[in-house]
Amino acid sequence: MFMSETRHNWTKEEILEIYNKPFMELLYEAATVHRINHDPNVVQVSTLLSIKTGGCSEDCGYCPQAARYHTDIEGNDLMSVQQVKAQALRAKSTGSSRVCMGAAWRNVKDGEEFDQVLEMVRTINKLDMEVCCTLGMVTENQAKRLAEAGLYAYNHNLDSSEEYYKEVISTRGYQDRLDTIDNVRKTNVTVCSGGIIGMGENIEDRAGMLVALSTLNPQPESTPINALVAVEGTPLEDQKPVSIWDMVRMVATTRIVMPETQVRLSAGRTQMTREGQAMCFFAGANSIFAGDKLLTTPNPDVNEDMEMFALLGMKPQKPFTKKVQPQTVEAQDSQLQSLGEKPKWTRPEHTIERNEAAKEKAKTLK
Repeated sequence: MFMSETRHNWTKEEILEIYNKPFMELLYEAATVHRINHDPNVVQVSTLLSIKTGGCSEDCGYCPQAARYHTDIEGNDLMSVQQVKAQALRAKSTGSSRVCMGAAWRNVKDGEEFDQVLEMVRTINKLDMEVCCTLGMVTENQAKRLAEAGLYAYNHNLDSSEEYYKEVISTRGYQDRLDTIDNVRKTNVTVCSGGIIGMGENIEDRAGMLVALSTLNPQPESTPINALVAVEGTPLEDQKPVSIWDMVRMVATTRIVMPETQVRLSAGRTQMTREGQAMCFFAGANSIFAGDKLLTTPNPDVNEDMEMFALLGMKPQKPFTKKVQPQTVEAQDSQLQSLGEKPKWTRPEHTIERNEAAKEKAKTLK
């Protein structure tokens, strides 16, 4: 009998033992835990929409939106509410139950742009779709304002283990990620938090990330598992694609350690065959991002995904299956006001050699 209750005291050693099991044994255990907690033929489909692209002040080694690197990303200012509504309606018509809006910000700043995002949240929630945002670090008051507008989920990835995080990003601290999740938890908004594999980390770092996520109480309702998409011009441009075997192992381990969480197969699906994706679904993945782009990196066409679902006998999850739809409070009825906060999020600013090299190379190309 496999254990399927949710634990918050996983150790790195226990998680490594699961990750390194013989492949078939791992797959069987993960699939069993998955079926105890979820319908194996239902997949939650989200559409990721970049509402503000490029120009970010951070130095994340994987990200083409960082202003300091030279990539082919075309930046754009914050989209209008009407543009976002049109994209949301399109996503709904193709089977998505959730729209996740991403802005290339270090953190949310009170003011007109945040007010505009709040209006986007209100607009999409009224379309009877789940609304998720990923906007960087947020304060408690900002999280409460998002909740009041009708936000369903907030995404803030841990990216990797705390130890390896320092090898990827120097402009913000790991604790800021955890503090942001804690601020979201002070509201009724669900948490979406995961990470990326294939950034040069070792298996211990993958286990370390799962320790950080699984020991949160409650655990995140959604955990994206991304395979690095190496983008030319970023510090991680030369990383080799992660193997499908590593991806399946990571999905399966996440499923066992976080039995009730929706595990999302995220970036890197264009590099996977349908057979590879099917193995991930069997191992416990039950959420994907649909649409031709994930912020700035390619993604399978939505029609291809629907064909794959038909082949596998799977169907998209209806919105608000896991949690009731939040109520939207209109701006004029809001009980919460902008506090004009200027929080002191950390800037460790240690030196990461490959990040500095990519920055210097960008100066010669710009």
